[in-house]
Amino acid sequence: MFIELAGKMAGGLVLGLGGLGSSLGILAAASAAAGAWAAEGKAGKNLTFNYFIMIAAPISQTLYAMILMMTMKGIKTTPENSMLMLGVAIGCGLIEMFSAWAQGKIGAAGIRCLNENGGKGFGFLIMALGIIETVGIFGMVFGILLLMSAAV
Repeated sequence: MFIELAGKMAGGLVLGLGGLGSSLGILAAASAAAGAWAAEGKAGKNLTFNYFIMIAAPISQTLYAMILMMTMKGIKTTPENSMLMLGVAIGCGLIEMFSAWAQGKIGAAGIRCLNENGGKGFGFLIMALGIIETVGIFGMVFGILLLMSAAV
């Protein structure tokens, strides 16, 4: 009985971990942006819109976690499937959480970089954000592959 319940809770767990990571990542990048905007305003410069790209990047891991959650909804909660779903929720949820958090930290460093060097290097920063984004995508894809083994 408890094992089946754990399987039913797995969807919420993966979504919660993904959302937590996205929130932490957005917090890191937005805090850096607020400081950069304050410096730009004080210097009489126009405020830089590109910082929003760095701020928004970590939100995608919540989407990947939601896709995993929706995939789990279609799987029958047998004892075997429930343990698989719980494992996927913990493993993939942690991947989503830490990749989003790291993406926010990269975004925060990127905002500082752009602010201090006159906006140079934006393309390199987007590539750096994309590399850690790939970790989140891999977590989702591998989780779906594991879950599909239960659906057969």
